[in-house]
Amino acid sequence: AAPDAPLARAAREVAQRHPGLSGIHSLGAGLDAFAARMALIDAAQSTLDVQYYIWRTDLTGRLLFDALRRAADRGVRVRLLLDDNNTGGMDRLLAALDAHPRVEVRLFNPFRQRSLRPLGYLTEFRRLNRRMHNKSLTADGVATIVGGRNVGDEYFDARTDLGFLDLDVLAVGSVVPAVAESFGQYWNSASSYPASALLAPADAADLRLLERLGADTSADPAAAPYVAAAADARFLRDLRAGELALEWAAARLVVDDPAKGLGRAAESDLLLGRLESAVGAPLRRELAIVSPYFVPGPRGAAILEGYARAGLRVRILTNALESTDVAAVHSGYVRYRKRLLQAGVELFELRRGAREPAPHAGSGGFAGSSGASLHAKTFALDAERIFIGSFNFDPRSARLNTEMGLVVDSPVMARALSAAFGDVIPRGSYRPVLDPRGRLEWLEQAPDGSVRRHGREPGTTLARRFSVGFLAFLPIEGLL
Repeated sequence: AAPDAPLARAAREVAQRHPGLSGIHSLGAGLDAFAARMALIDAAQSTLDVQYYIWRTDLTGRLLFDALRRAADRGVRVRLLLDDNNTGGMDRLLAALDAHPRVEVRLFNPFRQRSLRPLGYLTEFRRLNRRMHNKSLTADGVATIVGGRNVGDEYFDARTDLGFLDLDVLAVGSVVPAVAESFGQYWNSASSYPASALLAPADAADLRLLERLGADTSADPAAAPYVAAAADARFLRDLRAGELALEWAAARLVVDDPAKGLGRAAESDLLLGRLESAVGAPLRRELAIVSPYFVPGPRGAAILEGYARAGLRVRILTNALESTDVAAVHSGYVRYRKRLLQAGVELFELRRGAREPAPHAGSGGFAGSSGASLHAKTFALDAERIFIGSFNFDPRSARLNTEMGLVVDSPVMARALSAAFGDVIPRGSYRPVLDPRGRLEWLEQAPDGSVRRHGREPGTTLARRFSVGFLAFLPIEGLL
């Protein structure tokens, strides 16, 4: 961006007061996370680099698509990189967006067969089984949003039937160029294909649909709070005034080599290896993990058990069976639950009907509706460093999908997550423990402080428990 562009100037001025550091602003509530994305898109004057695993064509997705179009109309170069796994039914809209002279759309590991996508798995399973799970939005190369959220109503609290407790961070300062560089590597990778090479050209009806998208969506009464939040977004104003709540700390991007999308990345270029280097000092006291899909595998379980047996405190929050949106992944978790408990690892499983807010991770934290499913991916080490990103503790994130996130040396943010395990998390979760006979039971803390014991997975049906038990016997862990 030009040096005098408002966003670039504001980001530069605030960063100059904290040389070598990054300013991190947590985005917990879904409405705030939506408004922050709209604010960055509306503030951009030069470039928008946007990378997502899922982008729905629902209310919030359409509003953000329209914001990208409006940015392009005023001269911003927009590059949109989407994983193709979840773009079914979107070809006409993507073609219309790609037809804009200031927009280019690319698809990661695309399906050649557009109408009968499942057929692709018969001939190209090894490629199509690898997905780009990264999430980032970078404006003018000076401000970025990174974290666990995709784009869709369930991620921004716009649905009443389903919602995700999630966490993003908005960052300015020294880490932003690394995010921008990573986007460029993915954009130019062998897995990223121009939409124009895959989709039929947009026709007049497609272009009219795109042109009317914002107005038609804004007319929906359900869009009112989101339209109002976007109009009242204070991000740029507060950044200019030095009033945006920013945690200034050393931050490092950890990201998979995009060659992982074709199974060609070296072991040293995978996020797990880079994460170990970015974290730095070995664990000394405690590890606090929040992961919606938690399948540690034999090696991961052994590491966690080793920590616990060595006297370190290991606490993990994941979804309960009643709250998970992917029961198959829960089947991978249950294989390790008993052995982790026997080693002294403390487990918590988020209740679907929890009335307590979700745990906070620094300023803003993450929150959602009481019926929501956990989707945030974060962990804190020794109450000193914290990771926030797209990485789940499961084999798919480790070996198949590409992932990204930030490691932030912030005791403030790390202590907040650690403290949540002592207060907020127990009130909103079941706690699996072993009874004197070594059998599993679940403890549920009531608002009055009393504890209710469950002898089987709470809030579930016999059929659901049977299906998870059956899946646990199948050799599918590597796909979870």
